[in-house]
Amino acid sequence: MKPTLLVLAAGMGSRYGGVKQIDSVGKNGECLLDFAAYDAKKCGFGKVVYIIRKDIEKDFKERLFDRVARNFDAEYVFQTPEALLTEEEIAVAKNNGRQKPWGTIHAVLCAKQAIHEPFAVINADDYYGRNAFETLGKYLSSIENDSTEHAIVGYTLGKTMSRNGSVSRGVCQTKDGYLESITENTKIYYTGENFSGNEIESDLNGKIVKLTGNETVSMNLFGFSPKAFERFEKYWDDFKKTSLSSPKAEALLPIAASDIIKNNEGKIKVFTSDESWFGMTYPQDKQLVKDEIAKKIESGYYPEKLWEK
Repeated sequence: MKPTLLVLAAGMGSRYGGVKQIDSVGKNGECLLDFAAYDAKKCGFGKVVYIIRKDIEKDFKERLFDRVARNFDAEYVFQTPEALLTEEEIAVAKNNGRQKPWGTIHAVLCAKQAIHEPFAVINADDYYGRNAFETLGKYLSSIENDSTEHAIVGYTLGKTMSRNGSVSRGVCQTKDGYLESITENTKIYYTGENFSGNEIESDLNGKIVKLTGNETVSMNLFGFSPKAFERFEKYWDDFKKTSLSSPKAEALLPIAASDIIKNNEGKIKVFTSDESWFGMTYPQDKQLVKDEIAKKIESGYYPEKLWEK
């Protein structure tokens, strides 16, 4: 059974200042997501499912989806603020000023009907590298739909930093090759003026924590069997009970994944990647991404024209 790649592409891109998911970074107009789909297909994935906002559908199709769909089994689903809510719950949210969707777990659940096999989850604005897709593709191809053993590919923190601002990373605690917990650090940054220093700090709930850069962190590259949806739905139901009145609260995938472990409902095997991250968090990141992609094309890692048609 070939696994599915699920792409979280409905983010608002507030720090980036635009729809970064479909910004051109390749030599023939390819987006960062073109390279993820190419790598996934090359590594044995059978399908890609994108989660998007309705307001970007036209541009998304013209600038990415139609091209990928000519070369790979692909579909897309919508994440809206009203999805997976009752009329009463929608009213509560709107009365409290809620305008945006509800985070990464909400996004994953919006795609549930399109997924019938083990699946990987990625962010739309991160470059993961082919090795990670190969590792996760092999693992997901080996498990059944009811498996309680899931997976994550972790990265070395120091290889995932930006010099253009802070980043959000989940710091992983592991034991015997399995995940014990993830601590969400929403503001990790290099010290110094304009982030030019060599030390790394995290502003964790108002407390400054020093980090070494050697920590294993989550980049939201998970692999799950469909069994995981059971925990995600429980997490979502609990989230709604406490957070519908919040204009900014988010139901986060790493927290729900950790709940699988906390509730003894399964394990999450930890794989690691030595790839250096690059991505589109800030507008200044775009040129770096273009340069890195160009280097990979020049080295033969990618063909100059990614897709044949």
